[in-house]
Amino acid sequence: MPTSTAIYSGDLRTQSVHTQSGETYITDAPTDNQGKGAGFSPTDLVATALANCMLTIMGIVSNRNGLAIEGTEAKIDKSMGTEPRRITEIKIDFYFPMNFSNDERMLLEKAAINCPVAKSLSSDLQQNVQFHYPSS
Repeated sequence: MPTSTAIYSGDLRTQSVHTQSGETYITDAPTDNQGKGAGFSPTDLVATALANCMLTIMGIVSNRNGLAIEGTEAKIDKSMGTEPRRITEIKIDFYFPMNFSNDERMLLEKAAINCPVAKSLSSDLQQNVQFHYPSS
C-alpha cells in the first residue's frame, strides 16, 4: 500500500492524501516562483517536516525518560538558493515551556538533531537548530 497519493490539480497546486488516515493537504507554488502562495509549498513542507520529525523524536525520548515536552514550539525559517533552485538552509528555533537539567537537555537535543529527516537531507543543506529554555 502506498504511503500517500498526490494529484496535480493545475495552476501549480497539488492535493495529497495520506493513505492510512485519509488526511489531506494542498501545496501551492510560492509567490517567488510563479505561484499564489495559498498553501505550503513543497519546500515549506520539507522544512516543516524537519521540525515535526525533531519534535516527534524528542517526544519519544521524553516519554521513555519521564519528561514532558507538551507545548514545545518550533519556529521554522527556510532559505532558498538558485542555480539550481533549492533549499540552502533551514533554521529551527525550539521554545520549551519548561526547564530541564543539563543532562535532559543534552538527551532531547541529541534526539532532535539525529531524527530520520535530518539524516535524510543533503549534507549541503545547512541545518541551524537552536534550543531555548525558560530562565531557571
